[in-house]
Amino acid sequence: MTDTGIAITAAAQDAARRTYAVTVTPERVRAAEAATTERYARQLKVQGFRKGKAPAAVVRRRFGDAIRQSVIEELLRASWEAARDQDGLKPISDPQVRNVKFEDGSPLTFELLVDVKPEIALERLGGFRLTRRSAAVTDEMVDAQITSLREQRAPWAPVTERAKPGDLVEATIANLDEPAAGEPEPVRFVLGQGRALPELEARLMELDPGAAWEGTLRFPDDHPDAAKRGQSRRVRATLGEVKRQTLPDLTDEFAREVGEFDSVAALRAAVRTDLEAEAKREADARVRGELIDQIAAANNVAVPPSLLDRALAAYVAAYGVPEEQRGRFAGEFRPVAEAGVRRDLIIETVAEQKGLAASGDAVASRVAEVARRRGETPAAVRAALDKAGRLRELERSITEENVFTFLLGQSTVEDAPPTR
Repeated sequence: MTDTGIAITAAAQDAARRTYAVTVTPERVRAAEAATTERYARQLKVQGFRKGKAPAAVVRRRFGDAIRQSVIEELLRASWEAARDQDGLKPISDPQVRNVKFEDGSPLTFELLVDVKPEIALERLGGFRLTRRSAAVTDEMVDAQITSLREQRAPWAPVTERAKPGDLVEATIANLDEPAAGEPEPVRFVLGQGRALPELEARLMELDPGAAWEGTLRFPDDHPDAAKRGQSRRVRATLGEVKRQTLPDLTDEFAREVGEFDSVAALRAAVRTDLEAEAKREADARVRGELIDQIAAANNVAVPPSLLDRALAAYVAAYGVPEEQRGRFAGEFRPVAEAGVRRDLIIETVAEQKGLAASGDAVASRVAEVARRRGETPAAVRAALDKAGRLRELERSITEENVFTFLLGQSTVEDAPPTR
């Protein structure tokens, strides 16, 4: 399309991205330059001239770079508005601009990459058969949870014997390959939690407190620090203090300290109830995942490459993946990202088609519920959620609940006996 000197041609597209080749004629560029120069002349003071009286040639010499940048930005904005109106786009982010070419007397050319909300056809939303499988909560699981509660309240006390897994050790590590590197580095970690090299942990457990070991440690090939992978270091490890936890006795008094429980039996019952609720949530999540998979298969829902790339980029940013690891990371996380994008597409489409998006009243009710639990006012909770960027997250959570309530009502869900 050509409109006022701007030609916009669709160059490529997928379900979620449009690419446009844009050409702005020299005449349109000159008109924009003249208008921008006139605006600068009116608004800026040029030495030797009264404000607004400087000749255009002087203004261009004085502010040439700024004028050029303003012209490019204006024409990019005008081109984007024309492209959006031309195809009735529903962008989900600001457009990307690439391959800008701008020389005096020549057309301004560039490409616009626009991510748009994809439209998918969902002809079948129900009639599926699903099975909800909950994991059985065993006495061993209850005991493990109570042991964890005891560990959280167990004090660390120094011991004079050799360390063993689960002990807290304090040590110093000196790099003997670089004697000028400075003082030995102090370290502090719990043995067996993967915080240190396994070989180092094994050597420390062979030492009495105060003793030292010298030898070579090799970093594994998958070490988080790429610079250390496969490298070896001669080190001196000196074991300092060793501390061990003494678990408090499991008594009614301990149960009262943990929460409002009159006895150990009441604590056990509460822990079992919590574990059963968690098992139910996990079973419900699996049913929802199975339902999304069946809907996707029945409707042949494809994931647009551009949305998949955006999702992978978000994972890379969230995990802080180094540049040299991004290719391998993307390959490993591609199935996860693809499943997430497909799920979001289906939920958003159903919410839009069936009018299931979170209403203002539903959001207000949920905010009020959170406020009651916190003992705060709804206005304070809403402001805090908005400031933290979590209000949209709350809205999305309500929308998802609405969507799955609708979808599960269109299919048959059978409960299988709890599995151990």
